[in-house]
Amino acid sequence: MRSSGTTDTLPTASSLVRRRALRVVSLLLAGGLALTGCAADVASTSGTASPSAASDSSSSTAAETGTETTSPTTTEETISSTAAAAEAFLATLSDEQRETVLYDYGDATKTTSWSNFPVTFVQRAGLNLADLSDEQETAALAVLQALLSDEAYDTVSGIMGGDEYLQQNSSSTEQSLGQYYIAFFGEPSDTGTFEVQFGGHHLGINATLDGAGDAITFAPTHLGVQPAVYTDADGNEVRPFDGIYTDAFAFFDSLTEEQQAALTSGDVSMCAPGATCDFDAGAGLTGADLTDAQKQLLLDLIANWSGMADEQTAADSRAKIEATLDDTVIAWSGETTYDMSTGDGISFSISGPNVYVAFQAQQGSAGADVDGVSTSGWGHVHTIYRDPTNDYANSVAQLAAMGGGNGPVGGPPGGGTPPNGGSPRVSY
Repeated sequence: MRSSGTTDTLPTASSLVRRRALRVVSLLLAGGLALTGCAADVASTSGTASPSAASDSSSSTAAETGTETTSPTTTEETISSTAAAAEAFLATLSDEQRETVLYDYGDATKTTSWSNFPVTFVQRAGLNLADLSDEQETAALAVLQALLSDEAYDTVSGIMGGDEYLQQNSSSTEQSLGQYYIAFFGEPSDTGTFEVQFGGHHLGINATLDGAGDAITFAPTHLGVQPAVYTDADGNEVRPFDGIYTDAFAFFDSLTEEQQAALTSGDVSMCAPGATCDFDAGAGLTGADLTDAQKQLLLDLIANWSGMADEQTAADSRAKIEATLDDTVIAWSGETTYDMSTGDGISFSISGPNVYVAFQAQQGSAGADVDGVSTSGWGHVHTIYRDPTNDYANSVAQLAAMGGGNGPVGGPPGGGTPPNGGSPRVSY
């Protein structure tokens, strides 16, 4: 997985954590910020929480102690460090907070408590970081740092930083961004199995860690971005999806004209959060039509979702997907060059026996407008990653969300108006 793009060196994730208390104070003093998102005129929820974009550092400095740590390279190390960070976070909580953040491993809530809709439409599981003390929030973010590779943490931090940017600069009155929740399904342990669920509007991580089986899966996961380019509080330009865009166009540019024609004549599909999907690939370019080099570029692109942890976990997921890549179908619509100054962005889907990725540009800002900044098309993207054979590590049956649940493409739970009018193909 590539790092998010920046024009300058950004602060490390750990330094952002240490500076969090100062930012909380500044936000509270500012007061009355216009919060924004992909829906308008919904109820307000209190507080904000999001780190700015982090750097590409290969090691991180442990918060509070200043002890330098090396990022895990094996699945076992990641599970162990994540379990330890989760236990440390739990130790900071009251009994009531622990009860709120912990669920049974097989609780079906895990399929309905994440979404690409705002938290004001879909209630997330667990604890809102905005309701935590500085110590507790630092410990919660340490769980993410332990779980994710440095590059994946950069991307996640950039996504959250974009929410913060919109809160401070957008003309919208919508109140959902800046709300991030953390929950655990199963007791964190390096010998058992548990899931870390973390997210808000443009983020939904469901990572299942199996200590006994030495395996980690991120299916399903939602990564979104709005805007795609912004300037952080330190004056740095941040592009959270630059790595994804770069990999996508590296794959596209490697194709012959005939292959590109097959790719762009295909059917870009979408399997929404909460929906029970048949993962019907439809028409498009198949993996069997690719050269070995092109297949590796496609796998590089997929790794932005499947390879968010350590090197071993990323390699294992890559090998599983590669084994059935010939039966995988890729479709693409929109622009054919990576140039955010023109057109309305791109959409693509990758559908195979062991992988499903949907990347869709949202053709609307949903009111999150900032002068001179693109907050639709290129600047507003939602993505979904799923594993048709292993969502939630097969720990619970996927629940159909139509008419309820966590916000299918057709509309939010309980009615209401979905973002951008609820188009079944683009807006979700």
